[in-house]
Amino acid sequence: MITTAKKDTAIKDIKLHAKDTGSASVQVAILTERIKELTEHLKSNKHDFMARRGLLQLVGRRRRLLKYIATDDSNKYLSLIKQLGIRR
Repeated sequence: MITTAKKDTAIKDIKLHAKDTGSASVQVAILTERIKELTEHLKSNKHDFMARRGLLQLVGRRRRLLKYIATDDSNKYLSLIKQLGIRR
């Protein structure tokens, strides 16, 4: 589970304005942090198949949000994946 501090730092780095907590870019940043934590968990717990399923669901949700951002504004998409360190 992602801690509140990690979530706040992810939001602070990406937010567009002072009260931005739910835009697509912020959601992608939060999902990225959750994916990183689940990936570390699965490195030590290889047989945790429910966590693996949850990870795949998070990756799919992030992919759909990134697809939406790419169709909306391609420059914002490119800067976001560069900032978060995500592959295309």
